[in-house]
Amino acid sequence: MRHNIKLGEVVTEQVNKIGRLWSDFMEALSGSEKVYTSGKIGKALFMLAIPMVLEMIFESVFAVADIFFVSKLGDDAVATVGITESIITIVYAIGFGLSMATTALVARRIGENKPEEASKVSFQAIVTGLFVSVFIAFVGIFYSKDLLTLMGANSTIVNEMSGYATIILGSNVIIMILFINNAIFRSAGDAALSMRVLIVANCLNLVLDPLLIFGWGSIPAYGVEGAAIATSLGRGMAVVYQFVMLGKGKGKIHLKWEHICLRWATIKQLVSLSVGGIGQNIIATSSWIGLMRIIAEFGSAAIAGYTIAIRILIFILLPSWGLSNAAATLVGQNLGANQPERAEKSVWAAGKINMVFLGLVGVVFYLFPRFFIELFTPDQSIVSNGIQALQIISLGFVFYGLGMVLLNAINGAGDTRTPTYFNLISFWIIEIPLAYFLAIQLGWDQKGVYYSIIISEMSLTLIAFLWFKQGRWKLMKV
Repeated sequence: MRHNIKLGEVVTEQVNKIGRLWSDFMEALSGSEKVYTSGKIGKALFMLAIPMVLEMIFESVFAVADIFFVSKLGDDAVATVGITESIITIVYAIGFGLSMATTALVARRIGENKPEEASKVSFQAIVTGLFVSVFIAFVGIFYSKDLLTLMGANSTIVNEMSGYATIILGSNVIIMILFINNAIFRSAGDAALSMRVLIVANCLNLVLDPLLIFGWGSIPAYGVEGAAIATSLGRGMAVVYQFVMLGKGKGKIHLKWEHICLRWATIKQLVSLSVGGIGQNIIATSSWIGLMRIIAEFGSAAIAGYTIAIRILIFILLPSWGLSNAAATLVGQNLGANQPERAEKSVWAAGKINMVFLGLVGVVFYLFPRFFIELFTPDQSIVSNGIQALQIISLGFVFYGLGMVLLNAINGAGDTRTPTYFNLISFWIIEIPLAYFLAIQLGWDQKGVYYSIIISEMSLTLIAFLWFKQGRWKLMKV
């Protein structure tokens, strides 16, 4: 009898735990803005990370959806998307850099309980993004063919498919503002709104992709250019939704008419912080351009296989970036509330979770790569190249998991310059020369590129770990 009573108590307790977990999950998705400077760290991380992880999953759907439909058009179409994405990473780098600066300033002001100052910073961040994107659009519209040629694209891609690059680069302002606005929502504690924005964008993209790529009824088939149009329209509508929500001001960030003026001191501070963030991302992402240029030496099948593998990896790594963004927000808000030890504990908790998650994913990718690659193409020459890339790169997943959390945490503290030096060492002093040496000089072909990625990422994680343990980031003032 006593045994039955104890068993019933255990079952009841487990049911209650599941109920509390479900309640927390629904609260995390509710969209209510919070300040995470008190309470249990685990719950704070959970409440922020759930919508951020889902947001990043939806962001990765863009890349996966495009390559899924475009892969039906052949090697050159996939290679066009891959090469263009290598170029557009410069835009992502600048967008991420501005987002880092925005996160550092807005989260710190929210932690200090100054929502009006946070709103002022938000508008200046948007204006800064607009200025930068105009120049990039000019280059993309008028020089897309030259950029593709420089990247080693063949004549078919340059002469028949360059419209994809023109559209994507020409509409880069959409990507830029999307990143900045979502950083505003996340750093204010409303990660669920960022998630909803990406849901809207992806729903539109998933509908428009097949319609514009292959045509339907009176809608002509635009081919690979249709993917660019669909992506731009989907993201564009998401940006409109963002501005509507910022204008309504239901949360802590409310853009008002009095905010619509240039505050040069704030812009200067944003640019100063962004320089480090942009620098580290340009260094990291431009290294991918360098890797793509080396892989281009081995033909379109190698490029296509690598592109598909990277899209699959992005699908997994972006959710991990969501967890890293949660850590950055917690660091910013807790430093603003003068709680550096709580900030540090949040980072280690996020790092452990990320390492376990990506470690398990790496095992799956290593054991079953063919299944994932063949979801995108039946072409066995592409499949074999994709399998090779997926298996080798996934060996370093555990290191990626910890490294991205540590770097984002340092950025969230307002120290965006230190990670820039770390990236320079890892990606340009180690990765690119090593990739060239292994792939070209030693004749390992594209395998040499993939092994260089693992080695450079391991180096980056080790350097970031040693620096973070010193604790200098706790003293940053922004």
